[in-house]
Amino acid sequence: MLFNQLQNETNLTNSEKEIAENGNTTLETRAKLAAKVFRATAAYDAIIANYLTKQVGLEDPEKLTLTYDLKEKMRYGENSHQKAWLYEDAIPKSFSILQAHQLHGKKLSYNNIKDDDEALRCIREFQDEPTVVAMKHMNPCGIGRGDCLEEAWDRAYEADSVSIFGGVIALKRKVDLATAEKMHKIFLEIIIAPGFDDDALAVLEKKKNVRLLELDFDKENEPTRPEVVSVMGGILQQEQDTLVENTDDWKVVTEAQPTEAQLKTMMFALKAVKHTKSNAIVVANDERTLGVGAGQPNRIDSAKIAIKHAGDAIDDRAVLASDAFFPFNDCVEYAAKHGIKAIIQPGGSIRDKDSIEMADKYGVAMVFTGYRHFRH
Repeated sequence: MLFNQLQNETNLTNSEKEIAENGNTTLETRAKLAAKVFRATAAYDAIIANYLTKQVGLEDPEKLTLTYDLKEKMRYGENSHQKAWLYEDAIPKSFSILQAHQLHGKKLSYNNIKDDDEALRCIREFQDEPTVVAMKHMNPCGIGRGDCLEEAWDRAYEADSVSIFGGVIALKRKVDLATAEKMHKIFLEIIIAPGFDDDALAVLEKKKNVRLLELDFDKENEPTRPEVVSVMGGILQQEQDTLVENTDDWKVVTEAQPTEAQLKTMMFALKAVKHTKSNAIVVANDERTLGVGAGQPNRIDSAKIAIKHAGDAIDDRAVLASDAFFPFNDCVEYAAKHGIKAIIQPGGSIRDKDSIEMADKYGVAMVFTGYRHFRH
């Protein structure tokens, strides 16, 4: 193994120079090469250990052996005074921002990669029709769908034409000229799609700094892997939240019954709120998100933000989705007073009865899913 490490051109040149000058390599060089050898053997052993652990079906081994390969040293981390490095799984995933082919623009930053990753997690929820996700600081500021990509873009843009500035855009279809011309009119950090028509690419490349990324969306349904989050002194590992909701499992808990159209819109809103930071509330119609309330320490404030953003767009088609149960009936009352006719939430609060009674008071249809979708 040491011989193999010496075969690296840089290592070999440095070692040869030291031997020529001193008759031997220095202690410092031998220490560096030894560390490199052990990193290589440890990584190899980790891959084998993970494979065998998976083969025997053990979910919680007493030793967690993870190994990643350095992909690049970043300019800086989340802030300019922080150092950062990008590592990729030793066995890469196909549907990953790390496997995207960059066609144009500056190198991705630390924050770009995090936003890109969240945009991809969100866009894979929408399997069947042209969809556009606009992501900003790891929250969707607009999600639109339509009969064609241009229509989906128009709706995502309309969802929040302010916040989309400087955003990350994920598109479910190959980018055509009409959509590209509209995206070109505003400042966007990143556009990621399964492809770009030649004329669309030519338009988008006119802006020097926009990052254009191409990724194989055919791989979006490949098996997921556990996700890891660092804490001081350790890590947390969990399965990804890839639960596929089924309307047959939902429970209508109010006197008012949701229509088929409302149920379909609830599913759309639920997919959006699932990728919004908790406490999360999303107001949506059948075409787009209308308002997103993200990351507030109490649920009523998230509801107020989402409803304020939705504004006059709230009509009989609008539904409200919550990522977790309502601890009080205030969200239901506030939503009803602002025109919301249907609500979807997990249920499970000791005060569910209060929320149900409030919904009945205003004739709001409410559905319990039984599943929470916290996102921190």
